[in-house]
Amino acid sequence: GNKSKSLRLAAVLVLRRLKSDKIQVFLQDEDEFIVEETARAINDDTSIPNAFPALVKLLGNDKFTSEPLFRRAINVALRVGDKPSLDALINYAKKEKITDELRAEAIAALGTWADPSVLDRVDGRYRGIFLRDVSSVKSTIEPHLSAFLNAENPETQIAISQLLSNLKIDSFNDKLVNIFENTKDPKVKIAAIEALSNLNYSGLDKIVQSGLQNEKSEVRVASIGALSKLNIDENSLNEIVKPIVEKGLIREKQRLINTLANMPISKTEKVLGSMIDLMAAEKLDKELLLDLGEAVKKTNSEILLAKLNANKKSDDWFEEFKVALFGGDFREGRNIFNNNSTAQCVRCHTTNPGAASTVGPNLGKIGSKLTREVILEALVKPSNRLSPGFGQVSLTLKDGQEITGTLMSENEHEIVLATSDAEPTKVALSRIAKRENMPSSMPPMGDILSKREIRDLVEYLAGMR
Repeated sequence: GNKSKSLRLAAVLVLRRLKSDKIQVFLQDEDEFIVEETARAINDDTSIPNAFPALVKLLGNDKFTSEPLFRRAINVALRVGDKPSLDALINYAKKEKITDELRAEAIAALGTWADPSVLDRVDGRYRGIFLRDVSSVKSTIEPHLSAFLNAENPETQIAISQLLSNLKIDSFNDKLVNIFENTKDPKVKIAAIEALSNLNYSGLDKIVQSGLQNEKSEVRVASIGALSKLNIDENSLNEIVKPIVEKGLIREKQRLINTLANMPISKTEKVLGSMIDLMAAEKLDKELLLDLGEAVKKTNSEILLAKLNANKKSDDWFEEFKVALFGGDFREGRNIFNNNSTAQCVRCHTTNPGAASTVGPNLGKIGSKLTREVILEALVKPSNRLSPGFGQVSLTLKDGQEITGTLMSENEHEIVLATSDAEPTKVALSRIAKRENMPSSMPPMGDILSKREIRDLVEYLAGMR
C-alpha cells in the first residue's frame, strides 16, 4: 500500500527471490508495470505455483493491456489446466477489446490444452508432460468456436486451424475451406491444408489440387504432404505428381518422395520406379538421391529394392555416402554442428573466422577451400586427409629413413612436417616410399550420424565461406 512505486517494486523483487506466494497481492496493484513484474515472478524461471490461480483470475481484468502480462496469464492457465482455468481462457479469447496477437495466443493455448508442449510458452523452460482428457476439453471448447471462425487476422486464423486439427473437431470443415479459399497469406493456407488433411476432409482432393497450383512454393509443399490422405488410384496419383517431378523445386520433390514413402506401394511403385530409372540415367536431381533411397527401403518392395541395388557401382565408402553430398538443410546442419550431443563438433572446431582453434582446424571458411566431396571424406573418413597443423604423418623414404611429424603443408612436389628439429622438415614426394597418416582423433561421422544428418552437415560446412 505504499505510495512509492520503487518501494513496491522492491517488495515484488524480494518476494520473487523468496518464492513467496504472498507476492500475488501485487497483482492488485494500480501500476501495470508492477503487475507485469509480479506476473514474471509467478510464471518465469522456477515459478511460484501457489500463486498461479491469482494470475489466472487476471484474465478477467479489463484495466490492463500489457502483452507480456497477459501472455503469462494465458500460459499459467494452460499450466494449471483445470476447468475454471479453461473457462477463464475461453472467456478471455472472446473479449472484443484484446489485440489480435493476444487473441491468437489464447486460441493457440486452447488448441494445445489436451497435450501442451513440455516447454513453457513464454520462457522456454522445461515444464514436464501434461496429458488431459481430449473429449472433455473438446466438449468445453467446441460451443465457443464460432466466435473465432470469422476472424480476418492471419495469426488468429492459423491458431483456430491448428486448434480444430489438434482437437479433431471436424464440424467446422466448411469454415476451414472458406479460410483457405479467401486468404492470400501462405501461412494461413498451409495451416488450413494441414488441418483439413488431419481431419480427413472428404473434399481434400480439390484443396490439394488448388494448393498445388499456388504460386508460393511453401503452399505447394504443404499440399504435397497431404497427398497421402487422398483416396486415389495409381494412375490419378501419377498424373498429379508428374508435373512436380518434371518442374517442381527441389524441396517440393523431396517432400513428394517422403510422402510417397508413407503411401501404399500399390499406388507408388510406378512413380518410384520411374525415379529410379531417372537416377540410373543420371537425370535425377542429385539432391534427391538420399530421399529416394530411403523411400524405396521404407516400402520393402523387393522389385524396387532390386532395381535400386542394380545401380550400385561399387562397395566403397564413397558409393555409400555420395547421396549425402547435396540436398541438405543449412539450418539443420548448423544445429547439428553446434548442438548435436553425439557428434560434439564444437568441442574441437569453430566456424567463427576470428576464433583460435587448437584441437581441430577452424572451419569458418572451409567451404571456399574444399569441395563437397572432400568435406564428405573429412567427415566419413577423417584419417584419410589431414588438415595442416593438426595431423601426424609417418614417412618411410626410399633409402629406408623414417620421419614422423605434424603435417604443416603439402603440395604436388613436397610435404613439410614439424618434427623435433628446430626447422620444419621438407621432403620431396619423389623420395617417399610409404606414407601413413596416423588415425585422427575425430570419430568417423558415418558411424554416429545418419546419412541425412551428414547431408545437412555437408550443406552447412560447404556454405562456410
